[in-house]
Amino acid sequence: MKQVLRDVAALVARLGVGGIFFANGWTKLEDGLKITGAKFAEQGAPAPGAWATVTMLAELIGGALLIAGLAVSTTGLILFAEALAVFLVAPPLNPITMNELILLGAASLLLAVVGAGRISVDHMVVIRRRESEAASEFAADTEADQVIASLREPDKPAEPKPEPEISPTEDTAPHPRPRTQAPEPKQAEEPAPAPGDTLVAGRKKPQARTRRTATSTETD
Repeated sequence: MKQVLRDVAALVARLGVGGIFFANGWTKLEDGLKITGAKFAEQGAPAPGAWATVTMLAELIGGALLIAGLAVSTTGLILFAEALAVFLVAPPLNPITMNELILLGAASLLLAVVGAGRISVDHMVVIRRRESEAASEFAADTEADQVIASLREPDKPAEPKPEPEISPTEDTAPHPRPRTQAPEPKQAEEPAPAPGDTLVAGRKKPQARTRRTATSTETD
């Protein structure tokens, strides 16, 4: 609500201040540059012809721009400078009095600082400029995304091949390591020699048994 009131107040101020400036410049235009220059000469203004031309153009163009709300910041400063120069150099011509000139200068400066409000050409231009900038930024971002996507597609990283698992017992050295020989099976232990047996070359040799002598007599 406050913003709406500010916009309406800015519009009313622009119409009032710009309308007065434009009417005063139109009066000078109707009188002609010669008559207006002669009036400034009577008031002691230097270079009355150039002074009349400058003030007429500033009031006509500046007043129209204030009413439309176009370039209000720059226009308000120009009209404030014109009112200050008229106040210092020569009294204003009718129908504007000195008090009205001061009020017009102060209002022009205020509009230059505050702005034209949203009901103005300036606001419409700013909105369209922002929309175009946002659209261009969006288009640039979209194009950049497409370029990045096109660059990424052919350069997809290959899937890593699974490395063969190496068994801890498998030889990986350049020269094969010597195989550990399996222990030879133990030979069956031979039974201990019985008493009377002798060992010959690691083998048991039975002791020669005493021949039983034949007690028998030779039979005839």
